[in-house]
Amino acid sequence: MLQGWEELALFTGSEEAIRAGVQQGGKERALRAKMSLFGAASGFGTGGASMFGSAAADNHNPMKDIEVTSSPDDSIGCLSFSPPALPGNFLIAGSWANDVRCWEVQDSGQTIPKAQQMHTGPVLDVCWSDDGSKVFTASCDKTAKMWDLNSNQAIQIAQHDAPVKTIHWIKAPNYSCVMTGSWDKTLKFWDTRSSNPMMVLQLPERCYCADMIYPMAVVATAERGLIVYQLENQPSEFRRIESPLKHQHRCVAIFKDKQNKPTGFALGSIEGRVAIHYINPPNPAKDNFTFKCHRSNGTNTSAPQDIYAVNGIAFHPVHGTLATVGSDGRFSFWDKDARTKLKTSEQLDQPISACCFNHNGNIFAYASSYDWSKGHEFYNPQKKNYIFLRNAAEELKPRNKK
Repeated sequence: MLQGWEELALFTGSEEAIRAGVQQGGKERALRAKMSLFGAASGFGTGGASMFGSAAADNHNPMKDIEVTSSPDDSIGCLSFSPPALPGNFLIAGSWANDVRCWEVQDSGQTIPKAQQMHTGPVLDVCWSDDGSKVFTASCDKTAKMWDLNSNQAIQIAQHDAPVKTIHWIKAPNYSCVMTGSWDKTLKFWDTRSSNPMMVLQLPERCYCADMIYPMAVVATAERGLIVYQLENQPSEFRRIESPLKHQHRCVAIFKDKQNKPTGFALGSIEGRVAIHYINPPNPAKDNFTFKCHRSNGTNTSAPQDIYAVNGIAFHPVHGTLATVGSDGRFSFWDKDARTKLKTSEQLDQPISACCFNHNGNIFAYASSYDWSKGHEFYNPQKKNYIFLRNAAEELKPRNKK
């Protein structure tokens, strides 16, 4: 792998960018001695406003968070941080420029581009192997690939008849495989060494979003389909659930109980609403609920309001609180147990298209790029895409129970 700022050439090919990067890198290295933004002892709750001084008049970064260097050249559809098995923090992003990029995120907040791979169509989802040695990528080119980070080689491991929308690595006691969900209305399981799937499960409709925490997977489809799978011994359908939401499913994330076992999921729709749904709750009518989010002028109003899509949901790995991001250009942090909002960001000048936490919950990453929610007339090809990093250690702590 290439080291340091030379790799910017991989992403930009521009000497100015490389010079700017070296300059910026020098400034950041000088600051690094004084602070550890994402280390355990960090005193930064605000996400490092000092790194860039006062923001310019534009509102592309109103929260003064750290900008990832050399972000993709088109809309960013997915983000994923490396697993705990890998020392340090590495961030992967897939974009509509057909590329997948990898950065090292240092405790200082400095981001170093490490490598990239290409598909022949937009990259819709990414995930890591549990040991952190490989990244799996799903694309509109109807394939999924396995990227070996040590050799920087990527090989095709999956094939569908339509774009591949979701990809997850499953590590079970008796098998390991990659699960891909597609617009061809199938869920396929691959052992990465064979061109034929281990198993194919039919979906009622196109796969729109999915999540997996062993031994549970959940898939949300077009026409508001919702299916839970159990993965022990071999994957099988566990239950079909009537959707708690009335509009198109957009994102889903599994949450765990106090024993660290998957126990339910949060489902987001295009209508500024999230459903919290437990698989086997003691009292379904009381325990399952929905809440409004990503709407203009607040949620408690009878006045007309703009309603935006929920583009991503991520649960904090330590606190169990959650983040949502939306087409309104805001992120919000929530405590589902206390049923309260912990924080809402200022509004960015474009939608937030994806988000994720790193493995210990110290870093919240979110991508700012156009999601086409307002159609082609609102697309501005001159507008840059950004990935921002925020210190998440304090702001996602649960509300103190009264």
